[in-house]
Amino acid sequence: MHEIWALARKDLLIEARSKVVATQVVPFAMVVLILFGLALDADSRTLRDLAPGLFWVATLFAGVLTIQRSVAVETLSSTFEALRLSGAPGWKLFAGKALAVGVQLLAVEAVLALGIVVLYRSEFEDPVLVVTAAVAATIAIASAGSLYGVLAVGMGVRDTILPMLLLPIMMPVLVAATRAFGDGLGTAALDGWTWTGLLGLLAIIYATVGALAYAVVIEDT
Repeated sequence: MHEIWALARKDLLIEARSKVVATQVVPFAMVVLILFGLALDADSRTLRDLAPGLFWVATLFAGVLTIQRSVAVETLSSTFEALRLSGAPGWKLFAGKALAVGVQLLAVEAVLALGIVVLYRSEFEDPVLVVTAAVAATIAIASAGSLYGVLAVGMGVRDTILPMLLLPIMMPVLVAATRAFGDGLGTAALDGWTWTGLLGLLAIIYATVGALAYAVVIEDT
């Protein structure tokens, strides 16, 4: 576990010093929420109904930026070579990277949650469901993103290819998270816990595939 915490701590310390998420990713995500509201030109009731989907679209866009930043830091500092030579199992390297991305995404989601309350007048009718769904979805996004981020580096076109690789894989997460949030925010008569269970299954699948494939993919970077 030491390697996992050490790698995650390194990435989080880099972010704490650079403040890229705080000064660039979070404002970008908030602008996305504002633009959606302006583009839809809807009344407050309609925006409340659309809030779950808009929240997760903004989160996915922010997730792509966060993952690109994480990969860029490792590429510029040639850290991938050091990781290969560290002798740590691939799954631990993957877990450390995914943990750091996940923590940053949860921080972004916390701000976006405040954003939909202020901008869309949303109300959290089932906070436990909302938090559980958010954690499960975040694990799925961070797991898939950490793997595909390294894969994009190996292809030599990480900035342009990562969204094309990642967003299609995230479609099931987007649908399930939107449905779960719809129940949690009281905007849809759905069984949010069933959709949250699907999110948990997706998180397990993405995390397992990432842990198994990371060592192989990182060799090609």
